[in-house]
Amino acid sequence: MAKKPAILSEFKEFAVKGNMLDMAVGVIIGGAFKTVVDALTEKIIMPIVSMFPGGVSFESWKVALPQFFGERIDPETGAVMVNYLKFGDFISAIINFFIMAFVIFMIVKGMNRLRRKKEETPAPPPAPSAQELLLTEIRDLLREK
Repeated sequence: MAKKPAILSEFKEFAVKGNMLDMAVGVIIGGAFKTVVDALTEKIIMPIVSMFPGGVSFESWKVALPQFFGERIDPETGAVMVNYLKFGDFISAIINFFIMAFVIFMIVKGMNRLRRKKEETPAPPPAPSAQELLLTEIRDLLREK
């Protein structure tokens, strides 16, 4: 039977370690969490924030870039193609980032508080051994006499 190459055994050890599985679960949950934060930002927060500049949505904040070498025509529709600098989408992404960073900060802060509380609670003193109990009884009996 042929011996497995060292790289395969090293990869197997790496892939089945608990840390690797924890990281995979974290990435999957992080992806789902990103979807929730995106929905929160786009559907709830951004409409409220866009009320202040007069009800204009951030997605409409864009600037048409100039065409230096003539106009480009879309071959299918015949319309002039325009490139836009969409800075409204960028502002939305920044707000999304800060929301996500704040939520992760709060989760880490909560986890640290739980760890600290767990470390601060002292372990109960160990129960006295049978020999200590016997010696305590003898001491108490001698005091009575």
